[in-house]
Amino acid sequence: MNHIDTLPEWDLSDLYAAPDSPELARDLDDAEAQAKAFSERFAGRLADLSGAEFGAAIALYERLGEVIYRALSYAQLLYSGDQTDPERARFYQGIQERVTDISTHTLFFTLEINRLDDAVLAAKQADPAAGHYAPWLRDVRVFRDHQLSDECEKLLHEKSVAGRAAWNRLFDETMARLRFPIGGQSLTSAEALHLMSDRDPAKRREAAKGLGMVLGENAPLFALITNTLAKDKEIEDKWRRYARPQSSRNLSNQVEDEVVDALVAAVSSCYEQLSHRYYRLKAKWFGVGCLDYWDRNAPLPDDDDTTFTWGQARDTVLTAYQAFSPELAGIGRKFFDSNWIDAPVRPGKSPGAFAHPTVTSVHPYLLVNFQGKTRDVMTLAHELGHGVHQVLAAGQGGLMADTPLTLAETASVFGEMLTFQSMLAGAATPKRRKAMLAGKVEDMLNTVVRQVAFYQFESMVHEERRSGELSAERIGEIWMKIQTDSLGPALCFHDEYKAFWTYIPHFVHTPFYVYAYAFGDCLVNSLYSVYQQGAPGFQDKYLDMLKAGGTLRHGDLLAPFGLNAADPAFWRQGLDVVVGFIDELEAM
Repeated sequence: MNHIDTLPEWDLSDLYAAPDSPELARDLDDAEAQAKAFSERFAGRLADLSGAEFGAAIALYERLGEVIYRALSYAQLLYSGDQTDPERARFYQGIQERVTDISTHTLFFTLEINRLDDAVLAAKQADPAAGHYAPWLRDVRVFRDHQLSDECEKLLHEKSVAGRAAWNRLFDETMARLRFPIGGQSLTSAEALHLMSDRDPAKRREAAKGLGMVLGENAPLFALITNTLAKDKEIEDKWRRYARPQSSRNLSNQVEDEVVDALVAAVSSCYEQLSHRYYRLKAKWFGVGCLDYWDRNAPLPDDDDTTFTWGQARDTVLTAYQAFSPELAGIGRKFFDSNWIDAPVRPGKSPGAFAHPTVTSVHPYLLVNFQGKTRDVMTLAHELGHGVHQVLAAGQGGLMADTPLTLAETASVFGEMLTFQSMLAGAATPKRRKAMLAGKVEDMLNTVVRQVAFYQFESMVHEERRSGELSAERIGEIWMKIQTDSLGPALCFHDEYKAFWTYIPHFVHTPFYVYAYAFGDCLVNSLYSVYQQGAPGFQDKYLDMLKAGGTLRHGDLLAPFGLNAADPAFWRQGLDVVVGFIDELEAM
């Protein structure tokens, strides 16, 4: 089946017409002039401003951010379309450097806000102009105890383009350039990973061996990137007085260390009930005592291997959204009708999938690598959930639309669950129902068990890095131990699997991000249980939660649904949904 010809590519002209567009150059020049004027007008004077003047200053700061992040978003998206194109890479680097230079002039603003006394800030917020930004001010103040001198902050900010950002770019461009010899072809990582769920066991094995060989050859470079970034983080964390490597991420996620610890403990204590039990079951279906790691996501032996055209995938997702909320579906439809999605697999294109919120005055864009599998439909439902969430939260403005990572996965995972339940209800045969349930369990294990295992892997690597640099071999040993512990004895890990940690971008771009997926999945499972129980006004409460953006913390957002993430039973409720699916599969 050929659905490549009909796949949409995004139209970025809503941001800018081209890299050399006069509007882009003008916006950056204007932003630079305004940033300098902003600094001259307000630096060192915040304490003396009235509440109304302070509110006006924040509004001006927000508008400036809107201009520079529009340019940066355009450059990021253009680069994502082909990370091997040197012109796009040069353009993206140039925009990053220009935006860093411009934002250096406004860096003082949040630093100075954090030096204001609580009483002084409270008095300013009594004015509605400043009071409007209370949630943003609350989140800025969270970092107060970890703030350095203005000179140090400025140095770190300016050096970031030649430090962490440069290592990120090296990782991205290396991964984009790598080619994997499989089936007489030279494949990208996205194409090779896709073959790991192919119906043909020989193709799965060849893809796994090809991935392992090339990733293994490049493991020393990825180990250098990992070691450098871990050391960079350790140095900055020490200066900022963070208790442990995970603390800064938890703080930015507006979640307490103890809540994350409770999540990780709840999931890891269930490894036996979840992944170990499921993969034993899958090994039995495959007629083997031990399942090769490349068969972990293989279709079931009696699965009909349903494939979808792009139109079928779109209709499947939108129908599921529509049945839950016409408003949600209406927003989702705009992404398809307005070329806000980039779907084809292309050489050099960013692998995986994401939703980029850009800026609140424009709209988000989605990137997927669609190849027609059921999992690709789920990925589309997931990323569309992000996109719809970003559209609904845009009303909060640039400073308050972003949700912390722990809640950023809520709408995406909920959209996925809506789509899955809709497809499951339409399963024509018991065989199809079994295949769908197994696919969903595997996705949930990938989201909950695997991501918590990733978090444990990162934690061990960062902890051990404090005693000195880790070899690629040592990082591989940690990887293999964590994978065996989390996925269980029913899986056989071959030697080349030691290098599979290298391709995961979250370790490089957003250290300790990964638990947010498990947080989101368990949260949504609990939320979906409330919905299934027919809670009155659920849809309206749900849309209100999405519209809140980053203005409310997880406790306030979940309270209307009678849920509390600080309660260990909350996580168990979410995990029991997965246990229930495995129970049903065992009963079959």
